[in-house]
Amino acid sequence: MSQLSATQSPVSPASTNQSMPSASSMIQRGNGLQVVVGLGKSGLSAVNYLHALGYPVAVTDAGLPKLAEHLPTNIVTKFGALDGELLSVADRIIISPGIDPYLPVFDGARARKIAIVSDIQLFHEVAKQRDIPIIAITGSNAKSTVTTLVGEMVKNAGVKVGVGGNLGTPALDLLLEPIQMAVLELSSFQLQTTTNLAAKVATVLNMSPDHLDRHGNMLGYHQAKHRIFQGVQSIVVNREDLLSRPLVADDMPTLTFGSNAPDMNQYGLIKDSDGEIWLARGRERLLNEKDVPIKGEHNLVNALSALAIGELAGLPLESMLTTLKNFVGLPHRCEFITTTHQLDCFDDSKGTNIGSTIAAILGLGKVYAPKGKKLAVILGGQGKGQNFAELAKPLMDYAQVVYFIGEDADKIAADLASAGLDAHNPAGIVLTKCQTLEQAVNQAWQDQPTFPALGVLLLSPACASFDQFSGYVERGQVFQRLVKPQ
Repeated sequence: MSQLSATQSPVSPASTNQSMPSASSMIQRGNGLQVVVGLGKSGLSAVNYLHALGYPVAVTDAGLPKLAEHLPTNIVTKFGALDGELLSVADRIIISPGIDPYLPVFDGARARKIAIVSDIQLFHEVAKQRDIPIIAITGSNAKSTVTTLVGEMVKNAGVKVGVGGNLGTPALDLLLEPIQMAVLELSSFQLQTTTNLAAKVATVLNMSPDHLDRHGNMLGYHQAKHRIFQGVQSIVVNREDLLSRPLVADDMPTLTFGSNAPDMNQYGLIKDSDGEIWLARGRERLLNEKDVPIKGEHNLVNALSALAIGELAGLPLESMLTTLKNFVGLPHRCEFITTTHQLDCFDDSKGTNIGSTIAAILGLGKVYAPKGKKLAVILGGQGKGQNFAELAKPLMDYAQVVYFIGEDADKIAADLASAGLDAHNPAGIVLTKCQTLEQAVNQAWQDQPTFPALGVLLLSPACASFDQFSGYVERGQVFQRLVKPQ
């Protein structure tokens, strides 16, 4: 197989005939006006970085950003709409990840071959100059958990590390402190305008439909994600997800991970006949799942991916295992909250797409099914154009009750019905439409005595939260308040 071209330019979700500037123009710095588009956290970070280097900087945003009060002096601002005239006179455009680079307002800039890049592109340029290795992590699900875990592994190995990107700290702010390695979580939006990242280790943890409203279809989404492999030095592959495997040279240093038993020198799970589960490298048993604080089979797979990434980054195995035994995971990511009304309550509010919710259902279902317990699952919110039919099988395998909430409740129910999960389904799963999260939780308390096998209440909506909440964090916080005993 041939290696990905380092000069491959971003691909429009709408048409492969649309083109962005070439790689050489994208990474050129220029000496003139730097226009930052979008003043969120990463936009402000880019402004501060460029201003400190002495560039003339301007900012445009479609809204009236709250962070404007934190801008340095002498910054030109155009708020209330994206300013096409300003974009057309830029020497380089730094676009925030939430803004689509194929909006018509950028047509003039593309026609003039003005570089349109992400803050990650700027970070890469500096990292290359300072010889800072980059560990680059993306995927439809689990990337925040794995990024945080790998960052802890690097830190505990005695390496000065910066952890950020799409998670927490904007990438350019990591350069404010001396670091020896960077661990970056990268979204498809950031990768869409990043070229030739040249990471020391890169991985696409998994692929499932997400952000199709932005990328147009799975092909556009896949192409954006796989830009992470441009110029890569080594890769980690999910051997159970073919869409995660890139086209790279046969001699590329590669490690794989998965929930099945591993081949020699690869990472996987060994499952004994007595139900014991071990994290393993080849035939070597590394850690019993009982000693891993993050629960569910999907989280064991996350741990395996982190071990593979760490190995390729040169981290000592014993140090990584020690870190893993002390890692409790991230908030709102299949987080155990409490046991109430005989239900173990899990907050997976970060589950904003189908793949993430499937992982949560399977991960918990495979743990509770041997105990004779089933799940009550809360789904709903803003569906982002997804088809929810894929959820039908894992729900039929492991759920007893499904609650629908939010804006796309009816669509989710219709999609599941198209896949055989309707009111008359053979599994006897009860489907209940609730307007709000509070109604769903209250209904779960009422349903538990009716279904003795019901042992888990899982909030994993497979949807964005903006129809009823400010974000997944608030949704998770509300859920936690509702389930905790008063």
